[in-house]
Amino acid sequence: MASFPLVVFDLDGTLADTAPDLIATLNVILGREGLPPVPVEGANELIGAGARALVERGFEAGQRELAPAKSDALYRDFLAHYAENLCNESRLFPGVVEALDTLAAQGFRFAVCTNKIEAHSRRLLDALGVSTRFAAICGRDTFAYFKPDPRHLTLTIEQAGGDPARSIMVGDSITDIATAKAAAIPVVGVTFGYTDRPVRELEPDVAIDAYEELPGAVAAIASRW
Repeated sequence: MASFPLVVFDLDGTLADTAPDLIATLNVILGREGLPPVPVEGANELIGAGARALVERGFEAGQRELAPAKSDALYRDFLAHYAENLCNESRLFPGVVEALDTLAAQGFRFAVCTNKIEAHSRRLLDALGVSTRFAAICGRDTFAYFKPDPRHLTLTIEQAGGDPARSIMVGDSITDIATAKAAAIPVVGVTFGYTDRPVRELEPDVAIDAYEELPGAVAAIASRW
C-alpha cells in the first residue's frame, strides 16, 4: 500500500477557469468556417469532454453538420491555435492554492486526470504556477484510455504512485463523476465548473461550493478508509 493518500483533480472547470481561452479558440475556428461565435457566458455546458467534443458542440450550436474528416482537421486546427493561447485569461479558481497547502500539510499528494491533452495540461499548469505540485499530470493522450473510461483514472493513480483504496477524485462534470464511480473511487463534485446539469444531481459523494470546503470534504471521505 502507498504511504500517502492521493487527491486526483480534473483540470478545466475544476482546478482552473479556462473557459475564456477555450471559447476564444473555438470562436477562431468557428469564424474561419463562417459560423457565429459562441458567447463565453453560458458556454460552460460545451466544455468538459475535450477539444474535439468542444468543436463538435460549437458546430451544433451553429446548426451545421460536421463530417468526421472535417472534424479531424478542425480538431488539429483547434489544438494548434490553443497551444499558443492557452493561458491568456485562464486562472486558478479562488482558494485552490490554499486548499492544496492544507491538504499537503496533512500528507496528501496530488495528481491531474483531464481530457485536455497532456502537453497542453502541463503547459497550462506551469503557466499557472502549480505544475510541480502534482505527482502525475495525465491527459487525454497519456494512455490508450480517457475519461469516462475508469482506466484513465486508475492509471493516473498508478503513475502518481498512489493506491486506489486511498484516492479521491475531484471534478465538475458528469464525465468526472461517472469515471470515478466506474473506478470505485469516491468523488467530490465542485458546483462552480462546467456542466449542463447541476453537480448535486449527479450524486457525487460530496459536493462543494468553494475550495475552502475541500479539506473538510476530503477529511470526511478519508475518515471512512
